Amino acid sequence: MMFCYQCEQTTRSPAGIGCTSEPGTCGKDEATAGLQDILTHLMKGIAQYARRARAMGVADRRTDDFIFYGLFTTLTNVNFTATRFVHLIQEASKRRERIKLLYEEAAREQGKTPEILSGPALFQPADSLEQLLRQAPSVAINADVEHLGSDVIGARALILYGMKGVAAYAQHARVLGYQSDEVDAQAEEILDYLASNPTDLDEMLEESLEVGRLNLKVMELLDVANTDSFGAQEITSVRISPIQGKAILVSGHDLHDLKQILEQTKDQGINVYTHGEMLPANAYPLLKAYPHLAGNLGGAWQDQQREFADFPGPIVMTSNCIIEPGRSYKNRIFTLGPVGWPGVRHIDNGDFTPVIQAAKALPGFTADAKEQRITIGFGHHTLLGVADKIVDAVKHGDIRHFFLVGGCDGVSPARNYFTEVADNAPADSVVMTLGCGKYRFNKHEFGDIGGIPRLLDIGQCNDAHSAIRVAGALAEAFNCGVNDLPLSIMLSWFEQKATAIHLSLLALGIKGIKLGPTLPAYLTPTLVQKLQSRFDLDLDLIGEAQADLQAALTHTA
Repeated sequence: MMFCYQCEQTTRSPAGIGCTSEPGTCGKDEATAGLQDILTHLMKGIAQYARRARAMGVADRRTDDFIFYGLFTTLTNVNFTATRFVHLIQEASKRRERIKLLYEEAAREQGKTPEILSGPALFQPADSLEQLLRQAPSVAINADVEHLGSDVIGARALILYGMKGVAAYAQHARVLGYQSDEVDAQAEEILDYLASNPTDLDEMLEESLEVGRLNLKVMELLDVANTDSFGAQEITSVRISPIQGKAILVSGHDLHDLKQILEQTKDQGINVYTHGEMLPANAYPLLKAYPHLAGNLGGAWQDQQREFADFPGPIVMTSNCIIEPGRSYKNRIFTLGPVGWPGVRHIDNGDFTPVIQAAKALPGFTADAKEQRITIGFGHHTLLGVADKIVDAVKHGDIRHFFLVGGCDGVSPARNYFTEVADNAPADSVVMTLGCGKYRFNKHEFGDIGGIPRLLDIGQCNDAHSAIRVAGALAEAFNCGVNDLPLSIMLSWFEQKATAIHLSLLALGIKGIKLGPTLPAYLTPTLVQKLQSRFDLDLDLIGEAQADLQAALTHTA
């Protein structure tokens, strides 16, 4: 029986928590769920040897590349193709043996006896799919829950799911050529820790904050990678309605993939549009310099079946979130990198000729739509450049409060809370937003305060790094802590990258975060209580929007 509870939309019923029958809420079948568990288990085994090899002076970058890539494939709404996971499992087994040999050789060269490891280091995956699926329950996240209890399993899940989020951001940086030995070493250490099957709750909660600290380093690395590769985000007016011509739609998060597509479609008479979390790409100078980057169409991931069906060209998924493609567009959607869906064409060699051919064969847009635009590009480079104006506006009483409202979107009606908060924030407040949660209100009119826009789109979910930088600069300017700022944080979460970001905020000691629409299913009441008491942190669920706004406005610098 399958078991998965890593995302916000997991089944919650009187019978229990978690998706236990196929398909899961995300569309994942039992075979894929089980294979993902085996691959994750093998990643821990690779890390066991990689950590010890590093201690002997042998750091193998290819091993860490595979760890991050492999974990990324197991995120929610990334890869649903069982055959791809069988291949990855076989590859993981080979890579584990390779790093094991490197470790043992290095140890012997230094006159030391190699450790005899256990757990994931010794797990031998079966040869056939049928046999693999028989092995899967023994390595599932809830294995031995009857003996260990849901608190121990939940604490392990918190660390693991945070690491999956870290892996996604690290992978995006690595494809741009940015890697950090410090990041690789810490990732190996955390996965090695998980491989030891820890049971001490307090110790595991402390380790989860280490995941948050690691994620801060990775988000900073990705920020540097994006900025060095494409320039710092600039304030940009982006068209959100189509223009006449052949068209390609690019969704996901990977700016490197978008750059390749733009380069290969130059002078081809094809317009390229972004979708979902690719919207911020339109604010990077080296990307928006391509005249055929025509703007952004559509919104958050959960609306893709309708939006992709209406799009008159091919669609390219560079990362999550992919959901089951409808019949009307399944033959014109393509996946890249870690992404996969059974029966959907996958491009793994960087050659987008099939996408270009599809764009030329399909009708494209036959006429210009009425022009509509939104303004983006308020990353930390932009905001810190006008920090003095913002500080003056606060000191003179023109800006009373800041709200950070964003994160992952989803289908739950309770997510309307975030729209209500943004729309009802008072006229003397500023709303910062990031992630795909912004689509709930980013086309609404907010106006400005003395030339400072009231709605500041900071970027993708990983641009939480920018929000942290801006908050730190404001705290320094006002000579106070971040928790003393007139700042309220309302975060919508859906998958594991959001888990990593939340752990980063907790690791920074930021309090009073409103998280919703529900707490992660793996955070048991015991774990929530421990987080609140041991680390003096607040884990407030979202409440009623108007009441939360009123409470927030009582917090002044």
